Amino acid sequence: MGSRCFAPIIFLSLVAVCAARPLYPLPSKLAQGAKQPLQTSRPYNIAHRGSNGEIPEETGPAYMVQSHRRGADFIEGDILATKDGVLVCAHDLILDDTTDVKEHKKFADRRRTYMVQGSNMTGYFIADFTLEELKTLRTKQRLNFRDPQYNGGGAFSLNELALLAFWGKYPIITFEEYISIALDAPRVVGIYPEMKNPVFNNEHVKWSGGRRYEDVFMETLKKYGYKGSYLSKDWLKQPVFIQSFAPTSLVYVSNLTDIPLLFLIDDVTVVTEDTNQHDYFSNNLQTYSEITSDAYLNYIKNYVVGIGPWKDTVVPVANEYLQAPTDLVARAHARNLQVHPYTYRNENKYLHFDFHQDPYQEYDYWINKIGVDGLFTDFTGSLHRYQEASSPLPNAKASSVLHKIAALVSSYKNG
Repeated sequence: MGSRCFAPIIFLSLVAVCAARPLYPLPSKLAQGAKQPLQTSRPYNIAHRGSNGEIPEETGPAYMVQSHRRGADFIEGDILATKDGVLVCAHDLILDDTTDVKEHKKFADRRRTYMVQGSNMTGYFIADFTLEELKTLRTKQRLNFRDPQYNGGGAFSLNELALLAFWGKYPIITFEEYISIALDAPRVVGIYPEMKNPVFNNEHVKWSGGRRYEDVFMETLKKYGYKGSYLSKDWLKQPVFIQSFAPTSLVYVSNLTDIPLLFLIDDVTVVTEDTNQHDYFSNNLQTYSEITSDAYLNYIKNYVVGIGPWKDTVVPVANEYLQAPTDLVARAHARNLQVHPYTYRNENKYLHFDFHQDPYQEYDYWINKIGVDGLFTDFTGSLHRYQEASSPLPNAKASSVLHKIAALVSSYKNG
């Protein structure tokens, strides 16, 4: 009985100590040289929105679980702008599905309808809230069949209250806080931020000096030392890919940085996020079917190191059965473009019948038959266990040698 009473005191003491410092300290407290380096010998394990298979997406704990415990090579985040121009981690333009905003009566009048990519969208838009206001909200699971214990609101035990005081269970975090989680990891963990809806951000949020969303995005990365071409010494020290569905934004930032860029691709029937392609072609490209043409791959390869297609764009599906794979991966590889498909999930409803409800079979298919170079997954722990069993990493000394070889190969290709 005594130990059960003592536990809350320990938690509360922890909170008291932590309350005196920022939640996510900046910059990293750990010497970068002392960390286990990023592996580059097998496909990248990319934590899609953090650990969102178990913890609400895009939150501090979701990213910390991946960077500290689950074996992710990269933590992926979507970056949007607040009313006062602060960049934050959130996938949706609206807060409705992933926060408790509807429970805050003081924000009831913030519900708006805006035109987004040619269609009306209604909800509580992040661009209509300041960072201070967003920090009063608490996140929740997007999908109701995932563990609800981390959702904000409700009654809590003393132990839970202590943890809530530290974590907030769980607030929206800023782009800088997301970066700090990667820099503070006990090993080298890359970041994989997405320039999310840049057209909308530039229409609804204004920055001083006529700066664009993309400028502020790049300034943040530069502030924390992110730089370098793919596999360069600087890049291996602080690995980063910049991704976007908006090709015009990728072309724009390619003139600001040598950081590797990746072009995201949706279902071939979907209208592109950024359809303003007439500067590059005589026709105005509308769908990803046109975006995945040889002509467009020949164009975009001048600006990006890879593509990130929806996995059903690579291998179509009919009645939950896989169809014949397309040649998209082969055509991308022929142009020295990496392929990082999305999204891999463990739940039965997301596993096609060919995999017999076994995520390991899905990973094996995509890595060994399709030949992808990275995978965005909601369950990085599963992918990590599969890779450790099927292609274990060499020891640290051998890994260091492999990095040097990779850097030499990269400099040869770029030279």
